Amino acid sequence: MTSEREKEQNELQPNNITNTNRVFRSEEHELTLTLEQKAALERQDTRLVSSFRTDKFDKESKKHWDIFYKRNETRFFKDRHWTTREFWELCCSTNESETCKKILVEIGCGVGNFAFPLLEDEKCDLFIYVCDFSPRAIDFVKNHKLYDENRIVAFVCDISVISAYSSAPVPSEGADFTSLMFVLSAIAPEKFETAITNASQLLKKSEGLLIFRDYAVNDMAMFRFGPNSKVSSRRYVRQDGTMTYFFEKDEIELLMQKCGFQTVTLEYVERRTINKKEGVDVPRLFLQGKFRKL
Repeated sequence: MTSEREKEQNELQPNNITNTNRVFRSEEHELTLTLEQKAALERQDTRLVSSFRTDKFDKESKKHWDIFYKRNETRFFKDRHWTTREFWELCCSTNESETCKKILVEIGCGVGNFAFPLLEDEKCDLFIYVCDFSPRAIDFVKNHKLYDENRIVAFVCDISVISAYSSAPVPSEGADFTSLMFVLSAIAPEKFETAITNASQLLKKSEGLLIFRDYAVNDMAMFRFGPNSKVSSRRYVRQDGTMTYFFEKDEIELLMQKCGFQTVTLEYVERRTINKKEGVDVPRLFLQGKFRKL
């Protein structure tokens, strides 16, 4: 049986793919579920993951992600070459001086699919700190051909822990940007505020920008889960033991506000992946935003 992870990977194969992005206003996102989607959600509720197993998965989260990277190495996630199109602030503007060196802290970097394309982009002039709570992922980053500590520094860090960066090589309130790209969904909801607060502590006051992208409620992946995979409302455990969560727009806006951020933009984005060779036509739904530190 094909796992949720394998299905996601098959959708993103590079051959014969067409990708389109469409931005929704909040009211346009009020989707009418199909009978099949409603039935899928009802099946999920027939057998929930026990609280004992949920606690175990949460406690062993680092182990499961380390195993994931051991199994997949650098092959699973694709490089994010769309980043500067969606978050143009990372690029140097035409009216800036010859050097516009800025600091970015990528939280939950995985194997570097976000950071290394930025280092290759001539429009960007960034010094990048990257961190992940998987030591194996950080090893892959450090072994990348573009890893150079004059431009990028990688370290292990768990952002769900209070004062996570107290001993990290990142200057407090020194970053121009922090990123949470598909990161919050991987941690327990009760730790969302801690993670966002940690990101805030790294940013410059009144200038620092947090960029965000993560899974939205009613994303296609949400309907794939079967019985004994749903933990709680919009939270699931995958077959490989990693956890995921699907966000609502108002939920993210409130979280950011509580943690001292002003919303610059926050939108639903549909990314439709069409792979004619594989017979794939899949709409993926994400929440994407920019938040200014107050």
